[in-house]
Amino acid sequence: MDKLKNSGFYKLKFFISPQEFKSILKLFEHKQAQFHLTNYARTEHDLNQVYEAYQAFYEYFTAVEKRNDYHPFFVYSISVASDHESSGFFARNEGVHFPYGGQWAEDELPCILLSFPKGFQINLEDEQGKYYIYEDIRDHKPLTYTFFSEITGSIKKMTKPLRFSAHDADAMKEQKPSVRISHDAIHDLSKSWIFSKYGLVIDGM
Repeated sequence: MDKLKNSGFYKLKFFISPQEFKSILKLFEHKQAQFHLTNYARTEHDLNQVYEAYQAFYEYFTAVEKRNDYHPFFVYSISVASDHESSGFFARNEGVHFPYGGQWAEDELPCILLSFPKGFQINLEDEQGKYYIYEDIRDHKPLTYTFFSEITGSIKKMTKPLRFSAHDADAMKEQKPSVRISHDAIHDLSKSWIFSKYGLVIDGM
């Protein structure tokens, strides 16, 4: 039995301005989406609180001076209900490594990872006991998959692949992370503390 079939996640990593993020949140309004922190209490946040959390995350990395009093994080499980389906996504901040003087820099560039499981767990039983397999999520949650595609499609329209140059051991070297970034976010990030600290250069600006 191939348990790995349909395992893994559909993913999109991105960094966009708070205003652009607000337009993405509007898509969630129509789906009665619920955003929960991944703490023990599973605290629910409304869209305004989600926006404020993203804005704080964004402003930390785009500020001219680094704040040392806190480090932002943005982690939510998102449940979505549409017709007879209920499913969900996961959003969390991740760091983009880059070299600095022959090793990895101590800081990382920001992005948000939006993910959606490829598999739908089916519990089965045979003479050897209980087991499960993953079937294609698109067969079981087509509406949720379509909605995920709508969100990622909207983000892709306002972004392009992030390309920047960093100081490797002895030369500037182009970095090609699997992250998409908007024009506004590029503009803000290029003036940030992290760019000036490490002498990073956005390619194509």
